[in-house]
Amino acid sequence: MALLEIKDLKVKVEDSLILKGVSLTINKGETHAIMGPNGSGKSTLALVLMGHPEYEVVGGDILFEGRSILDLSPDERAKLGIFLAFQYPYEIEGVRVSQMMWKAVQSLGWDMGPVEFRRLLRSYYEQLGIGDFIDREVNVGFSGGEKKRSEVAQLLTLKPKLAILDEIDSGLDIDAVRIVGGAINRAKEENPNLSVLLITHYQRILNYVKPDKVHVMVDGRIVLTGGYDLSLRLEAEGYEGIVRSLRAS
Repeated sequence: MALLEIKDLKVKVEDSLILKGVSLTINKGETHAIMGPNGSGKSTLALVLMGHPEYEVVGGDILFEGRSILDLSPDERAKLGIFLAFQYPYEIEGVRVSQMMWKAVQSLGWDMGPVEFRRLLRSYYEQLGIGDFIDREVNVGFSGGEKKRSEVAQLLTLKPKLAILDEIDSGLDIDAVRIVGGAINRAKEENPNLSVLLITHYQRILNYVKPDKVHVMVDGRIVLTGGYDLSLRLEAEGYEGIVRSLRAS
């Protein structure tokens, strides 16, 4: 059974159709990358998968472990094992990272005391070079790269079934891309059944997190699917070059 099945998904915001029939299947343990230009619908897809209320599904379905999740709230989807790292992580004043994460694992029913959990959380944040950040307010005063490191540390801690990483590499310098890529690989090593949907503009993160499949999204549709080599082709030809070649064929 596939972990995630997206079937002819159509989504609109107000009167604008953003996703125009997206179909995608991700099996357990697979890593898929979605690449495409700005405005192609990549981030919309990530938010719809997580149940963002501003987006209206007007056609198709989303199945998780064989069950439609269209009627589930974001927190219900999270409890099933779906994790979203935001393109623009939210700042939450007055709430420390450790407090937020403790509430998260309590809602998941973890059998772990607060001291043991704090030790676990700090160990993962230390792997990303930001151990002391667990005592800071969520994303408040974090740089763009620090926000992304924090989200990957949360992924390592929570151990979901599906990780949706929306432009996890944006705002990262060369060293940070390597560190974040290594952390994503560690998450998969610790949980071989972890599936990853990695949304990105650029090929560089894929040098560290090798995808099983690469999908090109243009104007709300997946127009081309291939392996890792497709990301190298995109880097060489650009999105416009790929689109031109598709139209010519």
